Amino acid sequence: MDNTVTRVSTDVGGTFTDLVYFETDTLTGVQTVRTAKSDTTPPNFEQGVLNVLERGAVDVDAVDMFTHGTTVVINALTERKGAKVGLITTRGFRDVLEIGRGNRPDFFNLMYKKPTPFVPRYLRREIVGRMDYQGNEVTPLSFDGLDETLDLFRAEGIEAVAICLLHAYTNTAHEEALAQEVAKRWPEVAVVASHQITREWREYERTNTTILSAFVQPKAQRYLEKLETGLTEGGYKGRLYIMQSNCGVDSLEATKAVPITMVESGPASGFWGAAELGRIIGEPNILALDIGGTTAKCSLIEKHQVKIKTDYWIERNGKSAGYPIMVPVVDLVEIGNGGGSIAWVDDFGKMHVGPQSAGASPGPASYGRGGENVTTTDANLALGRINKDYFCGGTVEADMAAMERGFEKLSGELGVSPAEAARGIVRIANSNMVNALKLVSVNRGYDPRDFTLVVFGGGGPMHGVALGQELGVKKVVVPRGAPVFSAWGMMMSDLRRDYFVTKLQDADDHEALDSLLHHTMELAREELGREGVARDAVQLSPLIRCRYQNQEFGVEVPIPAGPVTVETLHKMVAEFHVRYKREYTYTLDAAVEITGIHLIAASEVGKLEIVPLPKSGAALADAMKGEREVDYATEGTHVATIYNGEKLEPGMTFAGPAIIEDPGTTVVVHPGNTVSIDDFGNIHIETRS
Repeated sequence: MDNTVTRVSTDVGGTFTDLVYFETDTLTGVQTVRTAKSDTTPPNFEQGVLNVLERGAVDVDAVDMFTHGTTVVINALTERKGAKVGLITTRGFRDVLEIGRGNRPDFFNLMYKKPTPFVPRYLRREIVGRMDYQGNEVTPLSFDGLDETLDLFRAEGIEAVAICLLHAYTNTAHEEALAQEVAKRWPEVAVVASHQITREWREYERTNTTILSAFVQPKAQRYLEKLETGLTEGGYKGRLYIMQSNCGVDSLEATKAVPITMVESGPASGFWGAAELGRIIGEPNILALDIGGTTAKCSLIEKHQVKIKTDYWIERNGKSAGYPIMVPVVDLVEIGNGGGSIAWVDDFGKMHVGPQSAGASPGPASYGRGGENVTTTDANLALGRINKDYFCGGTVEADMAAMERGFEKLSGELGVSPAEAARGIVRIANSNMVNALKLVSVNRGYDPRDFTLVVFGGGGPMHGVALGQELGVKKVVVPRGAPVFSAWGMMMSDLRRDYFVTKLQDADDHEALDSLLHHTMELAREELGREGVARDAVQLSPLIRCRYQNQEFGVEVPIPAGPVTVETLHKMVAEFHVRYKREYTYTLDAAVEITGIHLIAASEVGKLEIVPLPKSGAALADAMKGEREVDYATEGTHVATIYNGEKLEPGMTFAGPAIIEDPGTTVVVHPGNTVSIDDFGNIHIETRS
């Protein structure tokens, strides 16, 4: 009888594809862990997954659960490599994409241009039929002119049809009928209706979300089908779960229907992993930072809860309003600073780091693949923070000559020494990341000194201590398996779906709220039931969306999952004032109203339980590899003790300056820091004196 349970997760990033393999002996509780990395392989991303499975020597036939996260959706959007989309909307609303919002960031720029819609105006067609905001039919739906619209779409090579009708969030009847009719008259085309994705108001955001979902659907569907075929042909017999942007996983079938829900699946899994790690080590409040090869992403976790929002935008920056995507996404800030971020000098002689990235190919100059520009990784190598003789865990021979040529060019443009240029790269990268961390903490009313900084990804451990010291956090924690932590986080995720329903009502009408919640809870149980989840296995967590009467925005307030009473509403209103003040810095003497609900429905589907690591009794000296000079960029050059991260065991302690070398990353421990290894192999670094 086989007593082992094997779980595998893979995460496709912009530069690398990561693998985590967990094998648990159910009798002894002993866990075997393997990790692997391979290059991401655009445009055939599924090949990178199969490659990393081979590199990790995974017997797919023996795997009990497989979880997958990917950047294929966000890449398709940012690279504009999706389907050609046609839109059908309510008469009078074809121009909602041009109208948009008055939220342009460059407000006083008279030459400002709005982002170009994904669907040009001539491919946005109207249809007769209308609902009001309460879901009552004002004008019956008519299919007159539908054949003419579809003929135009066929002639223009449309691959996906997006349907978004006015007020469909409150009554889906017209959208459902129109979607069925389009599919009946044109079976070959992909059809996406807004009610399948979101049931929230705001016509511009809902329309744009529907279009972007249609834009990525054919490509994402082909990708997921190829991945499923590759795994099946390799012998995998279990269910394939796909990581979602809401920190949960969902079935392959559900994700293929609405692939836009995995737009930020990779970052979401890492932040969920950080929240779960916080539970394990007793740290409820966490600032999580993921530094990969291309970007750095951060999020705030309060009382073990990752914040989920639907106010998500892509390509939003200081010069563009970007594009809204109204799906549940982990609340994060992302910047173009990673290990592959290129250092460059502008016309005024000022150095910048990123957002341009060298990616996996050609990669940093030191990769020896033809890259001529130096990056953050090259700077860390030049300063001795990364071991040139153990580059990429010993799998790559560092091209020091190419790196030196790159620094000679950069330092010549700046008029400084190569060493000073390398220090400048690290300082600028750290400054950019500190600012991002402040956006999710200080700017939202939180004091970083109340939080623990959890850093992961290939670059997180290299910069984490410097960032933690700048912010004054309680301590810095580097998780075991930090380079592939996002893949690790997928194994800690539940099957999860978020239900958002817009329904405007007074905050003292407990019967109306109870009815709305009951209906939505039953819908959630039915949908998860179709995935094979028993009713009593569904965990429901309702949040109520509240605002001051007639204001535009509000906050979410959690309430118990039981019947809604008058007392429940009183407590909810009191908590609303607290949360509103923290978010917006003030409160009002005004009535509170409910704008809708957010219901989280979750169920465990083989969630991994982490067990303490065994101790061999080895001494700390056994983990020492030697010493070398390390330039700490802001604290001068010090002789640091070098440790083999794979030989560090629970209970070991030591002080900086030190470097911990792991096959996938390097942990930089600054002078004055103290380090301890916990029972699960995580590295705790105390930064406060």
